[in-house]
Amino acid sequence: MASYVVVDASPSVTSNILLVIAQFIFETVDDTRQVVVQKENFEKFSSHLERTAFFLKELSTCEINFFERLHDTVDDLKLEIKVAKQLASECRNRNKIYLFLNCRKIIDDIEKSTKNISKLMSLFTLGSMDVSSEVIEQLRILCKNMLDAEYQPAAVEEEILQKIERGIEERNVDRSYANNLLVRIAESVGISSELSEIKVEFENFKHEMENNELRSNGTEALRMEQIILLLGKADVVTTPKEKETKYFKKRNSLGRQLLEPLQSFYCPITGDVMVDPVETSSGHSFERTAIEKWLEEGNDLCPLTKTPLKRISLRPNRTLHQSIEEWRNRNTMISIASMKPDIQSSNEQEVLNCLEKLHDFCVGSELHREWIVMEDYIPIITGLLCTKSHEIRLLALTILYCLAKDADDNKEIIAKVDDGIQYIVRSLARKIEESTMALKLLLELSRSSAVMNFIGNVQGCILLLVTLVNSDDTQAAKYALEVLDNLAFLDQNVIQMARAKYFGPLLHRLCTGPMSTQMIMADTLADMELTDHNKLDLFRNGALKPLLQLLVHDAEEYKAAAVKALENLSSVAQNGLQMIREGATHPLFELLFCHTLLFPKLREWVAITIMHLARSITVQEASEDQVSFLKSEDVFKLFSLISLSGPSMQQTLLCTFHAICSSPSSFDVRTTLRQISAVKVLVQLCELDDHDVRAHAVKLFHDLTEDGDHRTFSEHVNTRCIETLVRIIRTSRDEDEIAAAMGIISNLPRDFQMSQQLLDSGAVEVIFDCLTCRNTHASYKKEVIENAAQALSRFTVSTKPEWQKKVAEGGTILVLVSLLASGTSLTKQNVAVSLKQFSESSSNLSKPMKNMGPFSCCFKPPETNCPVHHGICSVESSFCLLEANAVKPLVMVLGEQDSGACEASLDAISTLIDGEKLQNGVKVLEEANAFLPIIKLLNSSCTRLQEKSLEVLQRIFRLVEFKQKYGNFAQMSLVDITQRGTSNAKSLAAKILAQLNVLHEQSSFF
Repeated sequence: MASYVVVDASPSVTSNILLVIAQFIFETVDDTRQVVVQKENFEKFSSHLERTAFFLKELSTCEINFFERLHDTVDDLKLEIKVAKQLASECRNRNKIYLFLNCRKIIDDIEKSTKNISKLMSLFTLGSMDVSSEVIEQLRILCKNMLDAEYQPAAVEEEILQKIERGIEERNVDRSYANNLLVRIAESVGISSELSEIKVEFENFKHEMENNELRSNGTEALRMEQIILLLGKADVVTTPKEKETKYFKKRNSLGRQLLEPLQSFYCPITGDVMVDPVETSSGHSFERTAIEKWLEEGNDLCPLTKTPLKRISLRPNRTLHQSIEEWRNRNTMISIASMKPDIQSSNEQEVLNCLEKLHDFCVGSELHREWIVMEDYIPIITGLLCTKSHEIRLLALTILYCLAKDADDNKEIIAKVDDGIQYIVRSLARKIEESTMALKLLLELSRSSAVMNFIGNVQGCILLLVTLVNSDDTQAAKYALEVLDNLAFLDQNVIQMARAKYFGPLLHRLCTGPMSTQMIMADTLADMELTDHNKLDLFRNGALKPLLQLLVHDAEEYKAAAVKALENLSSVAQNGLQMIREGATHPLFELLFCHTLLFPKLREWVAITIMHLARSITVQEASEDQVSFLKSEDVFKLFSLISLSGPSMQQTLLCTFHAICSSPSSFDVRTTLRQISAVKVLVQLCELDDHDVRAHAVKLFHDLTEDGDHRTFSEHVNTRCIETLVRIIRTSRDEDEIAAAMGIISNLPRDFQMSQQLLDSGAVEVIFDCLTCRNTHASYKKEVIENAAQALSRFTVSTKPEWQKKVAEGGTILVLVSLLASGTSLTKQNVAVSLKQFSESSSNLSKPMKNMGPFSCCFKPPETNCPVHHGICSVESSFCLLEANAVKPLVMVLGEQDSGACEASLDAISTLIDGEKLQNGVKVLEEANAFLPIIKLLNSSCTRLQEKSLEVLQRIFRLVEFKQKYGNFAQMSLVDITQRGTSNAKSLAAKILAQLNVLHEQSSFF
């Protein structure tokens, strides 16, 4: 007998299904936010999913009369969300390198899922539902936005993928190429920079590629094998022991005879072995530069076949190129291994020849340097430093420098050679050329923490270095000072002494030498790592004047040297102020807007220097001296550069304006920025993928909203802008950026349309998340909490009970109460404002007690009515302060030093004694010990707070019982107010004194 499943198509079942799907989407959104790859794309995807879930929740409250027709749609939607959740789960759990290499497929899957969900959701707009046309229209907009959504790989991902494809195509054997790729992939997906971590992740990647699922896709399996072969050449995935074993195995198999190049290796034009062979249409190969020169000279026939030849027909001969490289490396390996007897001979010329060859090998390739180390040449070369020949010592130092540079393992090998460091130190006292090379080598060695003590323990080393610091050779002095700086175990007094000896001659040459010498000194200052104390000393002793002279010199290289030095020295606020006073701003601006600069970086250096000057005017000294920085026309010109510059420059300029807007005298600048519609540009920058630029744009946007002049920015704040701000708060990891975005929301106009847009964009949810983060992150930035509390207060107004209900869902009121104890004064003030607004609605929302009849007590315990609101109260239904246990925390805030927090708290408390609530409300306040703190507020220096406390006491003292209990405590303060207070306060105080029978009601104080 056939069985049939009966589907309940009632509206309640429909609503429940939609709610289940919405909850499933929210879970998926949580999964997408934990994905560490494709973060920007998943953030955009999660934003669409979240809005979809909100619409499903909205639709679940409606009467839906077409469930049977949408039954398949709902099933398809569930399946599509399941696919999205599975995608997020895979991107959380699979190997990060694999995910990076498949980022294009992941992006295609995200885009496909977004479009499928959009099409399914659009079907809900076609049926019969008891839902407003506004909601339907917003749903249509969401569907369109999802349908139009485009997801892109980041520029760095595209660049790396293209390099991988090029490496595979060209069969690139350069290990540095593979190293760079693997390290950049690790950075992109959040793998630790520790080489061991990268190695583990790469090994896991290789293991994962061996699974059966991938093997079934032949094309994909081949691609992954090629990538593994390419990346496997990187040092980071091979241990030193593995590299050594591989090297000697290959070297021992080669023999000792050099192999002659094949005839095909020679270029027919030059007769030399080719470096970059290209193949012509005739099938012959030539050196690229040679055949290109042949064509440029007007020849249009092949040199060998005399057939027509065009430049466009040239193509790289990668197979030949690889063969030539393998031949070169084979012969290099044999040459390096066979030179040991010659380099240890007594024939000086023979030794020099070997050293020159070794030097050429070192310069040629990182791989060759590694082979030289494996062949144990370091002890041999180091031993040559004690020979009598200056040329041999100089070449030996140069080779050791090449081997030590950027290779900590080689630094340690050099340091552990018997007397090796001592031999290097001896060279410090020899000819200038040898001394300088020894210094460069010591500087490189001193960058390794494992080598520092070897250097410092050599007798006389420190004394020699200090002596060199004061030498006439500026370059040698600079190297010597850097070595001393790197020797962390040294007494700081030694380093300061060296600096003092160094700065004297440097300043003398800077101030008195010819312009060419001044430029060299400026370059030296630009490159030095200086303490703030050093920077101040240099300016005090006259460094600024010659630098400003260089700044206005006609030659651009002089200007560049001056700007770099000023950039370094201006990072100290006092120096920045001195530069402004001495007129540095004008020439810097001229350089910034010069369109004929030869130095590409010069404009960026100027911008950073101007940023330092802007930061200097934020200090107290600038305010006291009334230092003027920018005129309105300068503001306009400087801000216009933001739209015309690249990300690095944009970031610097935005930092500059943020610093200016943080200064005490920023009003005129803010006004000018509003007048030139700066907010319009900032709104666009807030949508960028570049986090650094976006974060600084958000901060400056926040600065421009703080004065409350809504007219100048509200026209640029539309739904898209609000959604962008909400997304930033939800997804950013930069707490300064989150605080600024939340600050913008808190400062937006408090009209109905703006608040409704914020609600629709999920602002309440992210505000609640920020407030609750305080409980899980003790160091969470206080500005985030302060701004979130202020932003929330726009949704708690008593004139909008439906907003209050939405805010109260999920325990928001209890979170607010907890912040009365843990928040800053500003947070407490904003929290108290919200609690006051909630409390204003409590009387209307408190449910009347039901008369259950004489026998009701036999069935269930009676419900307790609220002593203030005379009904049944709860935190989420009537927002009752008593049920939330908020009264005592509010009373505690009355003792704060901040008058704003006290006033807001007093306003919240006073809602309990409005009108008919007075009798019972006063008893509640007495239980909370509120009266003495309120009486203490009579002595506040804040006039408004004093007057509000008078109004509250006037109400309380209407009740005889409380007048008798607490009147005496207030008398002295009331009398004082009648003599020194404002006219309004005097009148209120006199009325209360009359209530207390201290003054007659007809007294002249009224």
